[in-house]
Amino acid sequence: MAAAMTPLARVQEGFRDKFGDLAGVRYFFAPGRVNLIGEHTDYNGGHVFPCAISLGTYAAARKRNDQKLRFYSTNFPKSGVTLTSLDDLVPLEKKGWAGYPKGVVWAFAQRGYELDCGFDMVVYGDIPAGSGLSSSASLEVLTGCMLRALYGFDAVTNQDLALIGQQSENQYNGMNCGIMDQFASAMGRENHAIFLDCATLQFEYAPLELTGMRLQVTNTNKKHSLVDSEYNLRREQSTAALHDLQERYDIKTLGDLSIEEFEEGKDLIQDEVCRRRAKHAVYENQRTIQAVAALKAGDLVTFGRLMNESHISLRDDYETSCPEADILAEEAWKIPGVLGSRITGGGFGGCTVSIVKDEAVEEFKATVGRIYEEKVGYPASFYTLDIGGGPREL
Repeated sequence: MAAAMTPLARVQEGFRDKFGDLAGVRYFFAPGRVNLIGEHTDYNGGHVFPCAISLGTYAAARKRNDQKLRFYSTNFPKSGVTLTSLDDLVPLEKKGWAGYPKGVVWAFAQRGYELDCGFDMVVYGDIPAGSGLSSSASLEVLTGCMLRALYGFDAVTNQDLALIGQQSENQYNGMNCGIMDQFASAMGRENHAIFLDCATLQFEYAPLELTGMRLQVTNTNKKHSLVDSEYNLRREQSTAALHDLQERYDIKTLGDLSIEEFEEGKDLIQDEVCRRRAKHAVYENQRTIQAVAALKAGDLVTFGRLMNESHISLRDDYETSCPEADILAEEAWKIPGVLGSRITGGGFGGCTVSIVKDEAVEEFKATVGRIYEEKVGYPASFYTLDIGGGPREL
């Protein structure tokens, strides 16, 4: 049965079907990510705390002896093969999914890593599209990992892969994202989360010892699209607040402020909405720092409480939650054995992430699932995730 095919078998079948035999084909994987806390802080110069997950994107790829680039996704068979070439890396008006790998080829060239020939590439992702688990960053990091291996760009580090992915998304695909998603995918380590200062790119790995607990991701199944006005608008509002605060404070980002400094200076921010956006950025950054300290001390109860506070701030101050995610989080909070639950990712749909004790997992799924479907009219999807490693050749 097709449903039982492994991801690797899917890309092999797709490659054979579209591009002939499998001679000389190489295989790659890059993970998605879930962010435990620290949302919309990455582009505000704050801290984030994501981890790579066991779901991700797979590729089969082979060099060609001409300048052509051919892309095919087994997730979007109706889109067919996207054909382009190394001579035509200009961003398209309507990019489709192939804009992501093409953008990475473009970003490699911007850094002096030019390809001497084209390639064929087939991808398959088991990250639900539009779920907020960073299928786009996973695809970008995957493409970078593949280009490094196929073309011998050995000087490119995994951290470079993250920066190249972000550059391609910002400048090629028009999505003004921060560094977190690509960094988490490129730098993932099994059973660890990454405590990253987005202003300096200093980071440390923190062991995620969830003994007796599970990381549960619940998908609202409400698709979100971030290359749109709302996400970029939040960035503009945060920047406007920063400019107002810079009249008094010598700061480069909102992440440079303590809570006390923000409370002292918040009336400098002219616009009430921008003031709430800045409040979220400052408080969320401090919550993230506190959450990692709690985790190191083995205090998962405090970690969970800070996750809940993060959701409330995203709902009320940053306004990137949605009614569907609010239902999932608020119903989860009522269940004994749920330490914390919050919306994760860019927002406006997507998923919540929850830390749930083993003995409460079945009740969590049954109760939250039932109430969600009653209130929303369609089901949520539940995933129990493992914390995976970074990109690699298979």
